Amino acid sequence: MSGIGRRLAVALAAAGLTLVPAAPADADGIQAQEWALDTLHVREAWQTTKGSGITVAVLDTGVDEGHPDLEGQVLPGKDLIGFGARRGERAWARHGTAMAGIIAGHGHGASGGEGVLGVAPKARILPVRVILEDSDPDRKKARSTRGGALAAGIRWAADHGADVINLSLGDDSASAHPEAAEDAAVQYALRKGAVVVASAGNGGEKGDRVSYPAAYPGVIAVTAVDRYGSRAAFSTRRWYATVCAPGVDVVIADPDKRYYEGWGTSAAAAFVSGSVALVRAAHPDLSPRQIRGLLTRTAQDVPEGGRSDDLGAGLVNPAAAITAGDKLKPEAQRPAAAAAPDRYFGNGPGHTQGAHDDSGPNQMALLAGLAGTALIVAAISLWRGSGPLRMPPRLRALLPGARTR
Repeated sequence: MSGIGRRLAVALAAAGLTLVPAAPADADGIQAQEWALDTLHVREAWQTTKGSGITVAVLDTGVDEGHPDLEGQVLPGKDLIGFGARRGERAWARHGTAMAGIIAGHGHGASGGEGVLGVAPKARILPVRVILEDSDPDRKKARSTRGGALAAGIRWAADHGADVINLSLGDDSASAHPEAAEDAAVQYALRKGAVVVASAGNGGEKGDRVSYPAAYPGVIAVTAVDRYGSRAAFSTRRWYATVCAPGVDVVIADPDKRYYEGWGTSAAAAFVSGSVALVRAAHPDLSPRQIRGLLTRTAQDVPEGGRSDDLGAGLVNPAAAITAGDKLKPEAQRPAAAAAPDRYFGNGPGHTQGAHDDSGPNQMALLAGLAGTALIVAAISLWRGSGPLRMPPRLRALLPGARTR
């Protein structure tokens, strides 16, 4: 896809998935394996809020509103592609459902003890379909037809009540470059008060090329770590890294009603979007800039020097951010996200280190080259397919490897 559309013609981070025997979907088999919730101190944050009243837009391959772990939480959404796999087909809404489950899964069963629990289990999900699964038979058609789906989707979400916009997708191709329409859409959403979160990219072993939309000014870009807090080898290292979150051995839900284990910065972004939903629920009047500042100032496992391209400001900690937010007063007026000198909410291109500050030089336009967003892939091919734009597969579901649970 050329121009704007090119970017959305994404292909999931292409990594092989290994299918393993499915385990019973009981609490011991699923929720006990969600190590990320403990690492992020999510249950501590739940003592204050579980995200009630907050809407998280998931711009992805679609979301299965009938999944038992999401039932009753998925709002009517928007399909900006208009073709491709439909409900009941294997290439339908796999990646988007996985992301939605990480953000707002509430489990199921008599006491909610079965299935996946998300970071903000009482938040609402607003699905916006902007790409196809990588396994979708219409993926090639999508590359050569519609463009602009990502920019349009961001604006649509901002206009339809999104408090948080999750972008677990990206482009890390050698020819990728910033698109004015997408950048403008991000700034539009930020001015309307929506916090925009994106995966930093899965190109850590492929050149660490810059990834969009992660590199657009104002976006909270998320890198991935494993359960030991170490940077995942696939996670892209760049100046725009804001914070990090779990992205390895993540349990995800699928429309086939089974559970898989996957990896990618897509999952990491979803964990941060869920965390933002909790902070937003506790402090609804804070601006995107203030929320980003809370996340960076309260991050745990802070890298030497205050931040790094590997981990940003450190591992997101929603409980600490909620507590710190009690001391903040809402900004009198939400500043335009692109206004100098803090267009980047931190250091811009050319900088690799920086303290936990919210300002930095407004240097040149973002580097070219989208870093294919790493999304967690579910089983055999949970990879999300290329999107509706006219580009070769670049935006990828950030879940390259997954195994059935």
